[in-house]
Amino acid sequence: MLAIVIPYYKLVFFEKTLNSLSGQTDKRFKVYIGDDASPESPMALLKTYEGKFDFQYHKFETNLGGKSLTKQWDRCIALTKDEPWMMILGDDDVLGENVVEMFYRKKDKALDQGINLIRYASKNIDAEGKDLSKVYQHPEIEKTTDSYFKHFSWESRSSLSEYIFQRKSYETHGFTDFPLAWHADDKAWLDFTDSGNVFTINDAVVSFRLSPENISGQRDNEAIKNTSRRLFFKDIISDKKYTFTNAQKNAFLFEYGVLIKEQNLMTAGNIWLVLRGFLKMGHFYDGMRFLRRMYRGKFLEK
Repeated sequence: MLAIVIPYYKLVFFEKTLNSLSGQTDKRFKVYIGDDASPESPMALLKTYEGKFDFQYHKFETNLGGKSLTKQWDRCIALTKDEPWMMILGDDDVLGENVVEMFYRKKDKALDQGINLIRYASKNIDAEGKDLSKVYQHPEIEKTTDSYFKHFSWESRSSLSEYIFQRKSYETHGFTDFPLAWHADDKAWLDFTDSGNVFTINDAVVSFRLSPENISGQRDNEAIKNTSRRLFFKDIISDKKYTFTNAQKNAFLFEYGVLIKEQNLMTAGNIWLVLRGFLKMGHFYDGMRFLRRMYRGKFLEK
């Protein structure tokens, strides 16, 4: 059985999400809805979906997502039973009608390849459900490092809702508690696969809603997002377990340099972290380029 976990908070698009679950051609899933002490009760809406698919609703007494979104994900996952596969679905995102059906058709093929992370083709939609992007498809089997680098380079896209992951991977690694959970999903896919492969189902589409109602569409939280971005890149350039190519590492080192300069965090430690990364790869020229870019910055003491 597949567990679909929905960390619920806003009602505005929730019916669209529930309708996409109700319309699945394969009903072998259970939905776990964790209400983050929302002021907008979904109870009346949920009653209209009783008997249409299997779901369990739980309202938490305190809001946690406002402090830590990843910890809200964790306590919603704790509502699940022993399902071996899980999906975290946004309360405003929409599944194509054959998402579950194609999961059951393809999961054994992924397992035969030793792959424990599955994703779908995806696209962005707006508040009205109109397409904002093309449908992004991917190689059937792709290294998660290469997949993230395409996302980093704006050649592709990625969001939490279009992935299905194994419970054992989650229990081993968990989610990193970045502010607003920004980049927490990107890091999870690298961690859950140990920088291995992701299996893509291109025959079904997940639609990610980009609107002023959600974190991705909001513009008043850019400083927090950039803090998370800096923490994420610090992790992937300093941890040896990530198997990015030297060219990919090069791009991430320059990105981290931009972030520490923008955030006025050009400490000796941060500068050395980047410079050491270039030197370890033998990229002396790029190390010098990096230092020249930082030259006009001010080194701060912690």
